[in-house]
Amino acid sequence: MPTAVRRHIINNPHRVIDEALDGFALTYPELVTFYNEHNLISRKTLIPGKAGLVSGGGSGHEPLHAGFVGRGMLDVAVCGAVFASPTADQVHAGTKLANTGAGVVQIIKNYTGDVLNFQIAASLADDDGVPVEQVLVDDDLASDNGNDGPGRRGTAAVVTVEKVCGALAERGAGVSTIATRGRDVVARSRSLAIALDAGAHPGDPAAAFELEPHEVEFGVGIHGERGTGRIAYAPADDLVEQLVTPLVSSLQVKRGQAVIAIVNGLGGAYPLELSIAARNVHNLLNGRGISIARSLVGTYVSSLNMHGLSVTLTVADDELISLWDDTVRTPALSW
Repeated sequence: MPTAVRRHIINNPHRVIDEALDGFALTYPELVTFYNEHNLISRKTLIPGKAGLVSGGGSGHEPLHAGFVGRGMLDVAVCGAVFASPTADQVHAGTKLANTGAGVVQIIKNYTGDVLNFQIAASLADDDGVPVEQVLVDDDLASDNGNDGPGRRGTAAVVTVEKVCGALAERGAGVSTIATRGRDVVARSRSLAIALDAGAHPGDPAAAFELEPHEVEFGVGIHGERGTGRIAYAPADDLVEQLVTPLVSSLQVKRGQAVIAIVNGLGGAYPLELSIAARNVHNLLNGRGISIARSLVGTYVSSLNMHGLSVTLTVADDELISLWDDTVRTPALSW
């Protein structure tokens, strides 16, 4: 039998991001504009005097971040190459674009390149006279090594952070207030992920890692990283329980509290699989006396075509739920 290879519907591996962003902007002309010099996706109409919101990172995580540009979320998304941080010049350009007079909040996933380049860009913006606040998202429980190393990675909780910060910006809050609430959302959030198969870069048929049919990679990241270990393949309910239990423990969620839950596909998981996982997340939390105030089920922060999913829990309060419910209109999220 022929050896299975992963193929991609692309033209040129070196043009993937440019062509994809161009196609994205052509699809949503009423919502976004593409600035190809720095690979920026901007809100179609920036609001004068509103605090600007900027996020970004490597591509390959779609719909993050470009899919969350629009009313109630980001003003600008800065798009790097696949799994590669955008340059400081890109981030600086995005920060300047997002500033309409009230300063900018940068939302950064905790990866060394992202952190460094956003910090450089913030310093350059400060030289331009643009006030910048930063929110560092570090929700991935699998990479929690205490005080050793760079700390937890930023994963799907970035969606919750962008939604809440975006709502505050629409309400007219200043950059300091927005950033403080954003950091609070990060502190209330944890995520864990599993994968049945790794993803492959566009133009490269090789997967990032290989698994036997009886194995599941536990604690994977969103850049194709291996997890913290391998667990036995099992029914969905058993796999999801191995995600939810440590999340609840880490967050110390108590009976009677409420959470916002995101069941997120990593690129190759079917909607049927995600809905089955969501069912068990609800059942497990309800069994512990924890209510799910709001939830999302779908692919929001992918890892190319990795066949897997993540679960994100954010401990909610009344204000957080109110901000979550505020109007949002972006290509990937709308209500």
